[in-house]
Amino acid sequence: MRRAEPDDGPAIAEVWLRSRLAAEVPPPAHNDDEVRGWVREVLLPSCEVWVAVEGDEIVGMMALDGEWVEQLYIDPDHQRRGLGARLLGVAQAARDSLALWTFESNLAAQRFYEAHGFTRSGLPSADNEERAPAVCYRW
Repeated sequence: MRRAEPDDGPAIAEVWLRSRLAAEVPPPAHNDDEVRGWVREVLLPSCEVWVAVEGDEIVGMMALDGEWVEQLYIDPDHQRRGLGARLLGVAQAARDSLALWTFESNLAAQRFYEAHGFTRSGLPSADNEERAPAVCYRW
């Protein structure tokens, strides 16, 4: 685990895109090139971004904004190896509380967060770019 560097943008975007494609979530509201630009121009400059690295390859990413886990994705070929737990552990070690949204359809993510001490908070909301129901979790 290490802090992301500006040159990591393309690899972070690919992890995000591959993970979203494989997950049981609505398709992204933006095309692949827009996502790449968002990672480079918005996510990296405005969030505390961490990456999981195996060898020389970035295989996971987490973006934090204050207490909010804005993004947490592990490349599908590297899931179920504890990388998500290790990234989340970085956030939990540095903060007293965390919050996040996950799509209601993403039952695997809900089980993951619940296994790491998060509890559902409030009613689902579709106030997101995908207009899909999401649930808030807090730790």
